[in-house]
Amino acid sequence: MSNLVEIRDVHFGYGERTILSGLHMDFPRGKVIAVMGGSGSGKTTILRLIGGQIRPQRGSVSVNGQHVQDLASDDLYAMRRKMGMLFQHGALFTDLSVFDNVAFPMREHTDLSETMIRDLVMLKLEAVGLRNAAYLMPAEISGGMARRVALARAVALDPQLMMYDEPFAGLDPISMGVTANLIRNLNDALGSTSILVSHDVHESFAIADYIYFLSQGKIVADGTPEQMMASEDPYVRQFVHAEADGPVPFHYPGKTLLDDLGLKGAL
Repeated sequence: MSNLVEIRDVHFGYGERTILSGLHMDFPRGKVIAVMGGSGSGKTTILRLIGGQIRPQRGSVSVNGQHVQDLASDDLYAMRRKMGMLFQHGALFTDLSVFDNVAFPMREHTDLSETMIRDLVMLKLEAVGLRNAAYLMPAEISGGMARRVALARAVALDPQLMMYDEPFAGLDPISMGVTANLIRNLNDALGSTSILVSHDVHESFAIADYIYFLSQGKIVADGTPEQMMASEDPYVRQFVHAEADGPVPFHYPGKTLLDDLGLKGAL
């Protein structure tokens, strides 16, 4: 099977509010796939569907040939142990040291000895350049360093699928570049599949193999970074070139200012 994750005709919403509509996506093994779009376009909802936190109202989400929405709790938890997740703000345990944060999934999900866990944690921290920060607390490191610790924790069990929710949010340019390179290098070293949810064009285009653009819960464009840079699609052009107005309007839809002022037809 060439695709680790497949999404087929997925629909999801809350009440009458549609979040995703008719979604069809492929995530090939060993690739970094970026899912991009404006705030509220449904990007993070896709990650929650893949992880089984929520279930589609129609369609299917499959991971490694298993339909996520049909799995019983035990099978779902077993599947999740093969996934790594980097949350938007790292989500480190504030009362645990850097070392213990990275060791947590190993202690929770394996029977490894503490000696083996120590060696593995140090290897993971070495990979993100923070071995010498192992015994610091999260409050003693910078935001960019915390994101790298969270990345070391996410890959602690060598997952076959990595999911990143806005990994570049709030980082300075240097930390963004470091994080982007780590995502690409760790993906290639582990032979895993990475799903990168982001609205950062520069960093995502630099490391992604393929890109999906979402708008209002639908795929409006997809292709390689080179294809997206050259795209004449109005939405892609607006997003890539940060244009203030276009298919995504500056003004929230509704009545005009003239309507509100009672002046419509008076001018």
